[in-house]
Amino acid sequence: MTGIPERQTSRAAGWSRRAGAFSAVLLLTALIGHRYDLVETPAFLWVLGIVALLAAFALLFAGFAFARLWNFGDRGGQDLTVGALLALLVLVPYGVAAYWAATYPPLRDISTDLDDPPALDISTRSKDMNELLPPTPGEQRLQIEAYPLVTGRSYTLPFDRVLEAVKTVLDRRSWQLTAPFPDAAGQSVTVDALAKSLLLGLPADVAIRVTDDGDVVIVDMRSASRYGRHDLGDNAARIADFLAELDQEVAGQVGVAPAE
Repeated sequence: MTGIPERQTSRAAGWSRRAGAFSAVLLLTALIGHRYDLVETPAFLWVLGIVALLAAFALLFAGFAFARLWNFGDRGGQDLTVGALLALLVLVPYGVAAYWAATYPPLRDISTDLDDPPALDISTRSKDMNELLPPTPGEQRLQIEAYPLVTGRSYTLPFDRVLEAVKTVLDRRSWQLTAPFPDAAGQSVTVDALAKSLLLGLPADVAIRVTDDGDVVIVDMRSASRYGRHDLGDNAARIADFLAELDQEVAGQVGVAPAE
């Protein structure tokens, strides 16, 4: 009688599980560390690349292991399944980011005033961050087409009341002021802050300019990503959400809507 050959354990299945598990642990560690400022953003972005590579290797090993299991009956089905599932879970945020990159225009500096954007506080910026440049005509066109709701606000209210409403909305957010909140002295003030994206915690400089134009008080806002060539729609969403909440705050305090 011919003996039945002993089934072998697939090494690729084991490596798939290890790579998938390591990529998941590394991703969670990097996200938490970056969120709490324990990991600097440039290093964090490099780690994200390594995580994606590890997850891709986990899927590749899982494919090899499945082929061995199918053709030769090797053991390791549980390991390759765990590795593949972990890799797919890790790659979900990358898929979402890729979708956003394909959906939103490649912009990283958004302002409600394209001709005279509010000035950003550059005292905490370093040379490895994105350079702050005036928007080109093409970038202006892209912003107008993609983000029609990103527009400034005009309120028929006293200057100090509008500034107080801006402070109230800011206090509800976890943004970090990079300069003391200005008082109502003068006809124009700018509030400078540092905000972070929701998913990855990527930093962006924010400037909120409040100007007394005589009959109305104008509020303009700017948000610029410190890193990356594409903000994935983050800056426009930040401005639109803030100004929409500012509208509600002004209307709730004095019972009037913003002037068009």
